[in-house]
Amino acid sequence: MTKQVPSVSVNYAANGSSTKSNELGMREMQEGAYEKRGEQYLLIKSPPASGKSRALMFIALDKLYNQGLRQAIVVVPEKSIGSSFNDEPLSKYGFWADWTVQPRWNLCNAPGGDDGKVGAVGKFLASDDKVLVCTHATFRFAVDKFGIEAFDDRLIAVDEFHHVSANPDNKLGTHLGALVARDKVHLVAMTGSYFRGDAEAVLSPEDEAKFDTFTYTYYQQLNGYKYLKTLDIGYFFYSGSYADDLLKVLDPTEKTILHIPNVNSRESTKDKHREVEHIIDALGDWQGADPITGFQLVKTPEERVLRIADLVDDEPAKRDKVSNALKDPAHKNNRDHVDIIIALGMAKEGFDWIWCEHALTVGYRASLTEIVQIIGRATRDAEGKMRARFTNLIAEPDAAAEAVTEAVNDTLKAIAASLLMEQVLAPRFNFTPKTVKSGPVEGFDYGEGGYDPNKENVGFDEASGQFQIEIKGLVEPKSKEAKRICQEDLNEVITAFVQDKTTIERGLFDEELVPEELTQVRMGKIVGARFPELDAEDQEAVRQHAVAALNLTQKAKEIALSNCDDTETTGNTALIDGVRKFAMDVRELDIDLIDRINPFGEAYSILAKTMSEESLRQVQAVISAKKVQLSPDEARDLAKRAVKFKQERGRLPSITSPDPWEKKMAEGVAYLARMKQEAANG
Repeated sequence: MTKQVPSVSVNYAANGSSTKSNELGMREMQEGAYEKRGEQYLLIKSPPASGKSRALMFIALDKLYNQGLRQAIVVVPEKSIGSSFNDEPLSKYGFWADWTVQPRWNLCNAPGGDDGKVGAVGKFLASDDKVLVCTHATFRFAVDKFGIEAFDDRLIAVDEFHHVSANPDNKLGTHLGALVARDKVHLVAMTGSYFRGDAEAVLSPEDEAKFDTFTYTYYQQLNGYKYLKTLDIGYFFYSGSYADDLLKVLDPTEKTILHIPNVNSRESTKDKHREVEHIIDALGDWQGADPITGFQLVKTPEERVLRIADLVDDEPAKRDKVSNALKDPAHKNNRDHVDIIIALGMAKEGFDWIWCEHALTVGYRASLTEIVQIIGRATRDAEGKMRARFTNLIAEPDAAAEAVTEAVNDTLKAIAASLLMEQVLAPRFNFTPKTVKSGPVEGFDYGEGGYDPNKENVGFDEASGQFQIEIKGLVEPKSKEAKRICQEDLNEVITAFVQDKTTIERGLFDEELVPEELTQVRMGKIVGARFPELDAEDQEAVRQHAVAALNLTQKAKEIALSNCDDTETTGNTALIDGVRKFAMDVRELDIDLIDRINPFGEAYSILAKTMSEESLRQVQAVISAKKVQLSPDEARDLAKRAVKFKQERGRLPSITSPDPWEKKMAEGVAYLARMKQEAANG
């Protein structure tokens, strides 16, 4: 039996702004990125399908012809993405130059391994030609062979930048760090999801501080589409074999990319070919394969013939035929070319099928980045496509199975991914402290009655997709870096928080939890570890902003789901109205109140509605068996907060207080005193 987790459904204005071009042929996102073309180090964060490749072309041409750089080297993670940087007649649309890559310098199209291609990089560096395109691997080997000095006075543009990591074992990250330290190149880094799945930092803090960031959000992109108005995120639990329950979530009338599980995963039957056969059989009667495209033809009970692309087949000739048919430019705008694509490890990053309405993924994906990339397959704008959805089909933990602990881990990770996607798709939050000097910000709508100087206000600007929210007692960031983090990187902080296993386990299943243990202590620890260069006040500002963004989205979701029977309150208005309603329903929107919300409360209530009682008990039992004891670090953090409490109240927290957070701080002080006493006693 398959059970649906209530999805977040986000509606957008579809005002066409993100797809309109200016007189230079630039879309809204490209124009914004081009305004920063003078920066030596530029990081472009923008969703899949927003036009990053062309934005780079505009910037690179300006750097080559107006900023004195000798050459541009475009570095992509895999050969297939190299086609995104093929020749473009930009002057046809109003720009002052065309983008051209000599065929010999697009190494993604060249035959042979990296050895020959590394030699080609050397020849390019010695030539007068302007642009080279190669893979991350070729670039790494070229830097090893020629040294970083060989790349002086050139633009290095790194696509899908989240593949880079500050970890010393990440060769590309090490090379980029050395290039930044030498300071003789320009770097443009582009990514659709700056957070990595493994919670590693992409750049070291000191290198990251040198980059100027241009961010274009999912909300801005989807709000500015012409056709696509609604995006749904859904989670489903199933028991037994996923193939038996698949048609409960797969609608054959929707254009679908189905990602079946990796053969090593728990969800896999270990026979991927049989899984594909089972899926095809469930959809209807097989009619054979199309001789030209290799697509499987299946007649449904309604007498419709589905065209199914099987990218799971290992036979190279068959798979290449299907893959080439999918890439055929003659059919790019043909909605009827294919109906369903079944993939395993393919059709993710850089895969472009504008008609995809449903990205259906079986089994948890280890990387949050991968989930964002998969969702990006469905968020293309196409005529007549008004709705798109992402569905994650997850195996419910089976109380009888030995692998229950692994199943629990997958469930927790899926919830983390869900929380993060809700954050990514929400409008952007700008928080300001409520003071006597506070006033309305131009362009923001403050709802019925307008701005109220006597209380905390929530304003929304639909054009830019931004909230302006006043919070009493909010700490403002002081340093330039802390301000940048609060403006640009809150989702990265939230990612680290929701991926922290202890945090999510306790948030969901610890009945004795005091929410401030997560929102103040755990989040404080994560911010401190991630941004050690910030002083204590700036770390606290970042912590407060991240908790506010996460908890306001969760409260808005709670209100939206409770109103899901109300047809007037749907989609994006539900999220926006939810934030406003929460702000109106409380006496004061202050930071203490926000810290008192358990960020995982709504996720737990969804789990409780959708999992069988036996499975939920099993999950709770696995997590309860690992009761968390107070660590010296946490006790020190609680003691610091106890000092702050004393400054505000004139007394230390009481261990007999009815307020659970005050009691917890007092326990931290007592724990430290005990440790000190034990140390003194030897």
